[in-house]
Amino acid sequence: MSKATGPVFKVGFRRRRSNLTNYAKRLALVKGMVPRMVVRKSSTGVLVQFVEFSAKGDKVVAQAQSSSLRQFAWAPRCNSPTAYLCGLLAGRMAGKKGVKEFNLDIGMYTPSKGSLVFAALKGAIDAGLSTNYTEEMISEDRITGAPIAAFAASLKSSDSARYGRIFSSYIKENFKPEDMVSAFRQAKGKISSV
Repeated sequence: MSKATGPVFKVGFRRRRSNLTNYAKRLALVKGMVPRMVVRKSSTGVLVQFVEFSAKGDKVVAQAQSSSLRQFAWAPRCNSPTAYLCGLLAGRMAGKKGVKEFNLDIGMYTPSKGSLVFAALKGAIDAGLSTNYTEEMISEDRITGAPIAAFAASLKSSDSARYGRIFSSYIKENFKPEDMVSAFRQAKGKISSV
């Protein structure tokens, strides 16, 4: 960070200084006049919103949080299957409100292959919306939760105490992480029928 060296020093925007908003990227997305799909993750969940620009302030067209997946028999966590299901649910709701295409807004996240952001993108595409993307950024295996299920099954057979510690939040909700792939398919079917 540069130091203030005289009267010509210019202080940047507060949200940019605190690494919350990249205004150059945001301006480019807003100029497209296409709704943005905003994907944000926290330590406990995922948020997917379809947002349209308005002069008075952005307008949220459709939104899905990971906690809203409980009604589809899914135990929400901050992982790829949850991001996919949130993208699918938000995409279905946005499609019903007339959204046909979108631009992906990943904010300050670094785009990396197989990340949560692209799992949510794949969910919105499977909901019938369109956007430009490369197929190599999406990992189909991770979206279904197969690696998590395989790890849970191997850990349950080898070290049940560690299994209980790592997957304690799933166990509290009577959700078996080793059956994640079948639970994912059931939740996807329920969301697709909405």
